[in-house]
Amino acid sequence: MTLNRLREHYSAVWLVDFEFQALLGERPKPRCLVARELFTGRLIRVWLDDDESLRGNAGLPFDLGPDVLYVAFYASAEMGCHLAMGWLMPEHLLDLYCEFRNLTNGCPTLCGSGLLGASAHFGLPAIEAVEKNELRELAMRDGPFSERERLLLLDYCQTDVDALKKLLSAMLPDIDLPRALLRGRYMAAAARIEWNGVPIDQGSLNRLRTGWQEIKGCLISVVDSAYGLYEGTTFKRVRWEAYLAANDIPWPRLSSGALALDDETFRQMARRYPDQVGPIRELRHSLGQLRLNDLAVGSDGRNRCLLSAFSSRTGRNQPSNSKFIFGPSAWLRSLIKPGPGRAIAYVDWSQQEFGIAAALSNDAAMMEAYASGDPYLTFAKQAGAVPADATKKSHPQERGQFKVCALAVQYGMGEQSLAQSLGEPPIFARELLRLHRRTYPAFWRWSEAAVNHAMLLGWLQTVFGWRVHVGPKPNPRSLANFPCQANGAEMLRLACCLATERGIQVCAPVHDAVLIEAATGDIDEAVKETQRAMREASEVVLPGFSLRTDADIVRWPDRYRDERGTAMWQTVNSILDEREAEAGDFSEPLDAFDPGNPLPTNPGNGLPHTPATRCRPA
Repeated sequence: MTLNRLREHYSAVWLVDFEFQALLGERPKPRCLVARELFTGRLIRVWLDDDESLRGNAGLPFDLGPDVLYVAFYASAEMGCHLAMGWLMPEHLLDLYCEFRNLTNGCPTLCGSGLLGASAHFGLPAIEAVEKNELRELAMRDGPFSERERLLLLDYCQTDVDALKKLLSAMLPDIDLPRALLRGRYMAAAARIEWNGVPIDQGSLNRLRTGWQEIKGCLISVVDSAYGLYEGTTFKRVRWEAYLAANDIPWPRLSSGALALDDETFRQMARRYPDQVGPIRELRHSLGQLRLNDLAVGSDGRNRCLLSAFSSRTGRNQPSNSKFIFGPSAWLRSLIKPGPGRAIAYVDWSQQEFGIAAALSNDAAMMEAYASGDPYLTFAKQAGAVPADATKKSHPQERGQFKVCALAVQYGMGEQSLAQSLGEPPIFARELLRLHRRTYPAFWRWSEAAVNHAMLLGWLQTVFGWRVHVGPKPNPRSLANFPCQANGAEMLRLACCLATERGIQVCAPVHDAVLIEAATGDIDEAVKETQRAMREASEVVLPGFSLRTDADIVRWPDRYRDERGTAMWQTVNSILDEREAEAGDFSEPLDAFDPGNPLPTNPGNGLPHTPATRCRPA
């Protein structure tokens, strides 16, 4: 793309930057705006804070017609300010952050991926980082602002617009504009999603925050009663190793031979052994990483945080695990609750990665397995491991093994890792991988060709041009995983664009799903419209191949529940109920508890979820 080509396509190109206040969990509050038109050099500087006359489209200080290009850096921030001002969104949005990430994805950068880092990458001058931070702090401060402070913020805002102009000139030759505009379109959708936020039961959150430090030791006593792993508040590795041996659970080890005790290993093993490992994983994660005060919940009871779009190598969002409600332990997701007269729905693609691999590789047998509705059982049938009339109920073990194998292949796992995941010897995993290769040869040719392409040419990209560059130390497993993961991210972004543009209130994107909200009477139609958007997105990314979706609807007064965290939620609830009863505090419980109808025990370890009897902090 060249400057002359821009002139051919657009009557105006506006480079725009806002300064705004963004408090934890709150919507942005714009302070000022600076915009410069690329062709004429026209400069606009506007102080916005508390000026009601500028709200609504009549207050928009420049034209945003269909032949105008809007350029920003990390444009979801600018689009959030548009929402705050009641201004329309641009039809054509170019985000130089997205394009810089795409240009350098997989390569080291001098100073990160922000505007300073992008400018430094091209040898362009920019404002000093220290001065930039000081002025950002000024924008975050509550008003009123003196005339001098207003001038400082407007001047600072203009330096970013001037830097943006230089950066556009430097990057323009490498920008694939049609695909870049699709990424910009997603940043507008991300702004709408961040604006909406996730509805949170704030009363329950406050109750948890107040009592959390006191109940942590008590929580150990309750959850660990079936394990005996803790000494005080210390998790004992030797006791865990003994528990694993006693229960015949194979566990990944480090090169030193010691057990791998990182959270990712616990997360993977909890999927394999939910009853035995799940409660301990939730406990360890909650004790070690849960920071309830970091959860970004605004004064209106909505969880909002930066989605951090395009931050991962595959282009997926990477919101803060401590600020985003879907980041901490699964049990905390029970805080998600629609308000009176409202409902939410979690809509996710069914076996998305299997379907993507089948369609992109054009493997007929794999596409047939996906179309069956149960690709893992069909894989077992196609491989001859179970009879043709086998069902999920009649052959659960075999289906589970073939499911683990299918997912492992998509993540590039070898026989050793697969054997550990299955709890079987390597020879068993080797045979499963051989069956996968025999059953889906077209997939394997496609996957190996992708890795070969990356190794020979130094890059891989998605159907919409999101690219990863191969560094000096390529990881074939990561490269093999890229096409499914990155195209899945493209699919989710397009679905979010379609849904938000059609008026669906999307509250959050979650890997291969979206959380939406609507009035109780409208939720069914909202789910149908969301599913249509997700189906269309799959058919665009995978030409003509449609992926199925499932939906879980929650209506007020019910709350969202993740089955992996239900037991822990009930346990925490019971502990809080008992402690508050002892203290004479009869505030409303997180969930009503009926002593005559006690909650069920965890089938794997017999952990009771009735109120913890005389539990004390360890």
